[in-house]
Amino acid sequence: MSVKNILCRVADLYVDGFRNMTLGRTLWAIIFLKLLIVLVVMKLLFFPNFLSANAEEGKEADFVMQEISGRR
Repeated sequence: MSVKNILCRVADLYVDGFRNMTLGRTLWAIIFLKLLIVLVVMKLLFFPNFLSANAEEGKEADFVMQEISGRR
């Protein structure tokens, strides 16, 4: 058996499994929705846009270079 044949068979197994799901499809949708909400909330709360708040428009590269090199 070739590697391509095995990979095709594994892919077909998963595709067929997801195609025949009833309750599992709903559960996966809930999981992805919760993951999306958590990632969006984390992005908004914990990762602010530091560059746009501290660097002048058009001089972002200079600001990053100064921050990395430690010169101000």
